[in-house]
Amino acid sequence: MPALNLISIVDAAAELSVSTRTIRRYIAEGKIEGVRVGSRLIRVNRRSLDAFVTPMGVAA
Repeated sequence: MPALNLISIVDAAAELSVSTRTIRRYIAEGKIEGVRVGSRLIRVNRRSLDAFVTPMGVAA
């Protein structure tokens, strides 16, 4: 199993320019992968965040 590259919810929100509440909602909806570390701490899987963001094609 490859090592997980985890970032905080705050960092994920900053990268997408959304609120932490939106990141938590994306995790709950299964749009991005959240990982619970211990009993309270939640981190975001960087790969799932990168896969969630897709570039838009440029119209010719």
